[in-house]
Amino acid sequence: MSMNKLIEKIAAMQNPSVAGLDPKLDYVPEYIRQEAFAAADDPLEAAAQALLTFNKGLIDQLYDIVPAIKPQAAYYEMYGWQGMRALHETIAYAHQKGMYVIIDGKRNDIGSTMEAYAAAHLGKTQINGQMVPAFNGDSLTVNGYLGSDGIAPLLKICNEEDKGIFVLVKTSNPSSGELQDQKIDGRTVYEIMAEMCEKWGEMAPGSYGYTAVGAVVGATYPEQLKELRAKAPHTFFLVPGYGAQGGGAADVARAFDRNGLGAIINSSRGIMCAYQKTGCDEHEYAQAARREALRMKDDIMAEIKEIRLP
Repeated sequence: MSMNKLIEKIAAMQNPSVAGLDPKLDYVPEYIRQEAFAAADDPLEAAAQALLTFNKGLIDQLYDIVPAIKPQAAYYEMYGWQGMRALHETIAYAHQKGMYVIIDGKRNDIGSTMEAYAAAHLGKTQINGQMVPAFNGDSLTVNGYLGSDGIAPLLKICNEEDKGIFVLVKTSNPSSGELQDQKIDGRTVYEIMAEMCEKWGEMAPGSYGYTAVGAVVGATYPEQLKELRAKAPHTFFLVPGYGAQGGGAADVARAFDRNGLGAIINSSRGIMCAYQKTGCDEHEYAQAARREALRMKDDIMAEIKEIRLP
């Protein structure tokens, strides 16, 4: 089961963090952009190549200290099919380096359409009698607000292909409470969604107490993070909002169980753009990202102390 693989990598590295690879051209060092645009006439092709070069440099400096990357699909889609190729090649390169890949796509549909999303991002597609993987992520973020019809096709892939999903439960954005904090019969919508994750997870159990059905729970709402950790004990959390959005180590510590397991904390701009924030030479962007990733690891581990497999 895919969450087992993630948990084992986190424990081996003693690092419960994931680097969000959400690149825009503004984040890419000027020398990489100049080389890419000098080599290609098509601006979309040049942009995609710049993103890929940027990502590979980051992965080269992160793969031995950070267990996972989380590319956000929108940042690649905005550069057309060339950008989607860069996403595919980024995932393949991370896998070559032994990293776990969470595709942040927030997909949501039902029936055959959700089966197609599941095949595209996590599974395989039948082509002329062969089963061929497309993007081949290890996990996918999904929107569960269509109910079980949108989750069941993913659970089938999780069990067949050793994959995982992270369902939106309590997101980190400021307006999340407009819907997620509303109550139905005295319970919040996010609480009900977390309960559904626990129920769906019963169909894809894991070895360390956590199922293949995870949840996205933001660091910007630490009280809800603590509440949901208690109410969803078998649901592994993907926690955005650390760093750039304001969440700190003391906030995200509430996502972990007594073994230091239960969550992986995301940082995107904080890691990708560390060279811009620290003012170092742009040729050292990947080394700056490594330093920030190590700082983040130390910051979180100072709160949870140790990660132990049960």
